[in-house]
Amino acid sequence: MSFPPSVSPIDDVQRVLVVTAHPDDVDFGSGGTIATWTKAGIEVAYVIATSGDAGGFDESTPRDSIAGIREAEQRAAAAVVGVTDVTFLGYPDGALYVTNELRRDIARQIRRVRPDRVLTTSPVRDWARTPAAHGDHVRIGEATFDAVYPDARNPFAHPTLLRDEGLQPWTVREMWFSGTPTADHAVDITDVFEQKISALREHVSQLPGELDAMRTRIEQWNGANAAKAGLPEGRLAELYSVISTA
Repeated sequence: MSFPPSVSPIDDVQRVLVVTAHPDDVDFGSGGTIATWTKAGIEVAYVIATSGDAGGFDESTPRDSIAGIREAEQRAAAAVVGVTDVTFLGYPDGALYVTNELRRDIARQIRRVRPDRVLTTSPVRDWARTPAAHGDHVRIGEATFDAVYPDARNPFAHPTLLRDEGLQPWTVREMWFSGTPTADHAVDITDVFEQKISALREHVSQLPGELDAMRTRIEQWNGANAAKAGLPEGRLAELYSVISTA
């Protein structure tokens, strides 16, 4: 299974909602893209399904403190790229499933933020890239699509959202998926690459060892993306599949 060729992105975006499974997902996959959007005056909000409580590498850190540490790291990283609206849904890390409750919770945030565009991770596994094929990543992509269509726009879906919370239905016009096997829409992040790296450096609990080596790996990865997209030598890019959901 693969995505169809990307549509041309809409050009009148005012608000974007990013939905991921874990703290740091957005910074690895889309940190540069987010920085370009906020620099252009687009409002961006994050919804993160888990607090990353199964993450970390330091065994001396009490496990019951990891969630709070990772939430703080993600808020700091978000601020680096111009994002202040960060919501954690509190689902268990490593045990994220597409449930009616998860769909409802994402639909709630869509109706609250009222985004023109939603960015999430691929619901299709890329077997060539193990990190992108993490089950939580795949399932949050699927749940987010369900929340975009039909849940958020349907006044009769999750009726408590409208009846008890006053959240009016909202139609998202476009979705961007990172980590798809056939990603073909490039965002040139060369000019904001250092901002992306600065955001990633906030995730101290997840980055053992030499941070400069991490920077080199990310630069190589984004350079390969740019070359795949046909950008000039020396440019860096993040890749997506883009679909219309209007």
